[in-house]
Amino acid sequence: MQTFTGLVSVLLVFLWLGGNLVSPLRPICDLRVLDHFVREARDSEVIMRGCRGGCGAMKSYFVPLTSVDFAVLEHMDVNGQAVEVQTGLSLLDQALSNAMKTVSNSPLANALDNNISNIHSLGQILHSLDLQQARSTVLPDDSAPASTQTQEVSSLPELLQVQSSFLRGKVRLLLSAAPACQRQNS
Repeated sequence: MQTFTGLVSVLLVFLWLGGNLVSPLRPICDLRVLDHFVREARDSEVIMRGCRGGCGAMKSYFVPLTSVDFAVLEHMDVNGQAVEVQTGLSLLDQALSNAMKTVSNSPLANALDNNISNIHSLGQILHSLDLQQARSTVLPDDSAPASTQTQEVSSLPELLQVQSSFLRGKVRLLLSAAPACQRQNS
């Protein structure tokens, strides 16, 4: 499992470095990478359920909505989806980083750190697809976002469930619909 994560990280570094050269980033469209990140998010949920001490404080976190309204999605272009997904990833990154500050359980802290790394990797994957970039969504710790695309959860287990659902839903749909992936698969 760690070997695959390391391999993905090395691949992303090469892609990132390659972006500074003449040739553009090569799109990463293989959904097995996303499946790996989903499995690791689910593993974090399992670790959380087994955690007996140092498992984080009860705290509220702002996270993206995970429900998909297919009627709205049909009328939204891929760049609009990309902005929504990038904003959601930013919210998850922020929430996971804040949660990690309250955790002293080593296996759980390692799992959260790995999830944060995976969120950053997904950002690089989206960058490789040459989609519209969302502005950074950075919220002060206890501020309420002014978006209807967010929800508030009150515990780390809920946060981890949202992360897993968001990856399986909106991120997967975006990767499947990205024009760079459509060209690559045809």
